[in-house]
Amino acid sequence: MGETPVIDVRGLTRHFPSGTALDGLTLEVAQGEVLALLGPNGAGKTTTVRLLNGVLEPDGGSATVLGYDPTADGDAIRARTGVLTESAGLDERLTARENLVFSGRIRGMTKADSGRRADDLLGVLAMGDRADLPVQGFSTGERKRVALARALLHNPEVLFLDEPTSGLDPAATREVVDLIARLATEEGRTVVLCTHFLPEAGRLADRMAVLDRGQLLAFGRPEELAAELWDGLAAEIDLGRPADERVLTATRSTQGVLDAEPIPEGLHVRVASREVLPAVVARLVETGMPVYASVPRPPTLEDVYFEVTSRAGVEITAEAA
Repeated sequence: MGETPVIDVRGLTRHFPSGTALDGLTLEVAQGEVLALLGPNGAGKTTTVRLLNGVLEPDGGSATVLGYDPTADGDAIRARTGVLTESAGLDERLTARENLVFSGRIRGMTKADSGRRADDLLGVLAMGDRADLPVQGFSTGERKRVALARALLHNPEVLFLDEPTSGLDPAATREVVDLIARLATEEGRTVVLCTHFLPEAGRLADRMAVLDRGQLLAFGRPEELAAELWDGLAAEIDLGRPADERVLTATRSTQGVLDAEPIPEGLHVRVASREVLPAVVARLVETGMPVYASVPRPPTLEDVYFEVTSRAGVEITAEAA
């Protein structure tokens, strides 16, 4: 990657009495990069985050975060990272602002700086009008926003975010996703994103790492992994109705077409390259079919994830998806 990775993991392994949680994980994350750490429940995502923050010790392998060894320098790492867990973990007796100021004081911030930073973040996350109310009465989404503000309070260089938008309504979800994107692209923060919401991961992630039962199944940019998984390019052709057998035969006989299947609005094709699509459209017009649109459909992160897990025989539940 050229520069020294912000996170560098080599053969990281962790065992529990119940089994192996992480088995030889190797990956790296650059400054300003968003890594989507994906996998079903029990895949090893939370264990990875705990190991990288020095909360757990590995049984094998090594890792550095910002140049520090988590096992030996956990305090130094945690001073420069922010962690959002799936459960907010707030003190319900305190107000939103008090929760943040208390966290800032623990991290060595002054009361005044903690208060100013808390007010700024609560305002950004649309919680300014709730700042002086006890957390006990907050909804799940409101708690999540306060917890995110707490993770950002000390301006961490690396963020570990576990399900940052779970429990949020669509408008709040968009705000949080936009905020994460800005932190990475405009401020150079490095983000490790653990989520089951794959469209969200697809929008944010530069690279993806797919785990299952502690094993790394795939790691890389979605487009690079897609090129390894599938030949050619997928496209959808709008015919106004599903393609019949005559249309399918004509399409499949066109040079450069690798596959063709009917869809409700027309035809899904896989072609050797983008340049084949005009020939497909011309062939369809020759058959007398009206062609309303021809749209390339590169595989999404979601497509890649399900293909990787399917080939590995991973059982995906509704919750894990």
